[in-house]
Amino acid sequence: MASSSGTSSGSSLLQNSGSEEDLQAVMDQRKRKRMISNRESARRSRMRKQKHLDDLVSQVAQLRKENQQILTSVNITTQQYLSVEAENSVLRAQVGELSHRLESLNEIVDVLNATTVAGFGAAATSSTFVEPINNNSFFNPLNMGYLNHPIMASADILQY
Repeated sequence: MASSSGTSSGSSLLQNSGSEEDLQAVMDQRKRKRMISNRESARRSRMRKQKHLDDLVSQVAQLRKENQQILTSVNITTQQYLSVEAENSVLRAQVGELSHRLESLNEIVDVLNATTVAGFGAAATSSTFVEPINNNSFFNPLNMGYLNHPIMASADILQY
């Protein structure tokens, strides 16, 4: 019996030793699977990180392009503004000059009207009025009835 118990004890040691080896093999297998899984996960993580980096680089390029377009647009708009501002200055100066001319012309018209009225009064009383030969003359003072009205400028021209 001793030998059978020794045999059974020996076979149990062999079984334990086989179980430990099997257990070790299973543990090694799991360790290898985990290591492979971790490597794959790290590879996917690096790929995601690289894709994110590529996306950011692309976004930077796109934003730089948009920024350049906006700067170009701002520069064009600034040039147009300066051009319009210069044109407005010229137009304001012209309005001032034309207003001054208008005043002068109105004063001339007033003087002509005053002398024409006085001249007609004297001519009508003395009956020495002589009609000019050329009735088509544009500057004939006798045919300038429209000069009795002052030249007027609209108020919106004088506003700046």
